[in-house]
Amino acid sequence: MTPAAGVPIRVRDVPARSGAAWLAGGWQLFRRKPWAWIGLAAGWMVITLGLVMVPLIGGVVANLLQPVFFAGFALAAHRQRAGQSIDMGSLFAGFRRPLRPLINVGALLLAAELLVFVAMGALGLPGLTPGDKGAVFDMRAWVEALQGKEWILLVGALLTGVVKGALWFAPALLAFHDLTTAHALRWSVYAALSNLGAMLAYGVVLTALFVAGALPWGLGLLVAIPVMVASTYTGFADVFGEPPSPAQGDSPP
Repeated sequence: MTPAAGVPIRVRDVPARSGAAWLAGGWQLFRRKPWAWIGLAAGWMVITLGLVMVPLIGGVVANLLQPVFFAGFALAAHRQRAGQSIDMGSLFAGFRRPLRPLINVGALLLAAELLVFVAMGALGLPGLTPGDKGAVFDMRAWVEALQGKEWILLVGALLTGVVKGALWFAPALLAFHDLTTAHALRWSVYAALSNLGAMLAYGVVLTALFVAGALPWGLGLLVAIPVMVASTYTGFADVFGEPPSPAQGDSPP
């Protein structure tokens, strides 16, 4: 049984400033258990990068599993807010939820990102493939070919942001509610559109946080990344309401 089994879903319209508050909530979770969140974020990144390095199918599998990991982050944050412990096992809590809807969300995100990449190519983005006769990819030549077409990268980033923002709530919805993929997607898109100001504020503040975190040799990312993954739950809880607390000692669903 999920923590929110039988609880009706309602969407709150929150002010734009709430977007920054979601990250502040992620910071509060991180501040109380920094090493646990650093471990969770590091484990997620190591697994994802390890999968990406697997030839042919690794990148696809890594993309399909992203919503599963973010469902696990949501469940971990929920348990912490309820006063319960979290550990590295919490990273895999999403795998104990019905996997098909979560993987379907990953497949949809992957398809959307591929379509964005195709659209960028159609707009004139230089290719990333090696030159003729198997030549090694020349980054310098690619940057030169990109001159005057930098706007295509901006368009691609904006389209990707729109897709990810629209589906941002879906992993947490599937973590706490027994929904089909289609229902979770509809609720996520509706919540994102209803709280567009907060979503935009969240994106701006998160970008600033990552830029600041990358400046001192990237060391700030040890904080920025865990805060980001934890904030996906605080944003969900603000818009959809805090799910009922799990019983003390219960394992994640």
